[in-house]
Amino acid sequence: MRCGKNYETPSGPASRRSFLSTAAAGVTAGLTMDSSPAAASQSSSVHSVTLESGDLEVVIGDNSAADSHRAGYNGVWSLKHRLADRSLFVPGIAGLNLEHIINGTPIDSDELFFEPRRSPMTLQPVSRTSVRLHQPATFATGVESTTLFSLSAPNVLDMHFECVPRKSVFPHGYLSLFWASYIHAPTDKSMYFLGNLADQSPAWIQLCTQFHNDQSTVKHRSDNYEATWDQDQREALFRNFSKLRFESPFFYGNFGELMWVMLFDSSEGIRLTHSPSGGGFDNSRRTSNPAWDFQFLIRNPKVNMTHGFAVRTILCPAIDRNLLPDMANEWQQLTRNSVQR
Repeated sequence: MRCGKNYETPSGPASRRSFLSTAAAGVTAGLTMDSSPAAASQSSSVHSVTLESGDLEVVIGDNSAADSHRAGYNGVWSLKHRLADRSLFVPGIAGLNLEHIINGTPIDSDELFFEPRRSPMTLQPVSRTSVRLHQPATFATGVESTTLFSLSAPNVLDMHFECVPRKSVFPHGYLSLFWASYIHAPTDKSMYFLGNLADQSPAWIQLCTQFHNDQSTVKHRSDNYEATWDQDQREALFRNFSKLRFESPFFYGNFGELMWVMLFDSSEGIRLTHSPSGGGFDNSRRTSNPAWDFQFLIRNPKVNMTHGFAVRTILCPAIDRNLLPDMANEWQQLTRNSVQR
């Protein structure tokens, strides 16, 4: 894994310098995004692309159905490490799946609740190791978005996201987008991060909620924004809050002998969300599939203004988690000012 300070992986030694070179390549890729519908429509007949580099095989897809893949689930259809016996994500659904667009108006129907699933998407291969998803303005909230996925050896998958609101539908003064990652029957269902109660010093926190929609969302220590909703809203993960707060914008989870790390470019607008069972149940393993999710909340959005963020994901053999804060800081420095939040 090309990140952090010196340590060993099965792929050989890694160093801060090699991490920086890989990270810089990812930032450059993110800055060359073309969100125009014309660019995205060039490959509208392609619904998924398989990328391979280093230890990873990744399938990126739109929200179409294909073979055993279910309609509506977009993003990373599969993410497999060479040392794993299965994809990190539940077969037939996805990870880094754009799931909800929230502005506080009623979303009681599934059509509105899962708006990004129901609005058309197109996929465009960019290179051997990168692919772009484009979603024209969605039917209800009118959010146009472009997501660039870039794979880097040996085990890095970067995601750069940009969105442009095309309708003035912000009655509560915010716009929030929600990504779900359905994890395939891990023994340990927890998300781990540095944080604590608001008035306590940072420590390693293990978040494993007992029930779906129960204290599911964790804000940053400085995030005191109270989003409001119209009355009679359905229950949702993003409306239920934990007393815990995270300190640095990253988390990790354990997947067998592997670790999946998520490093965000900033804490601004980011909220972490957990469900113990969001991905359904695995009958053969007699356990539920948890969801390790996150949100990006935009305060005072404006029509035709671009907003975005970058996240670096790493799937690798487990490392010392005390390296993660430095890795997160380096990623933030490299991506600073690359997107407008």
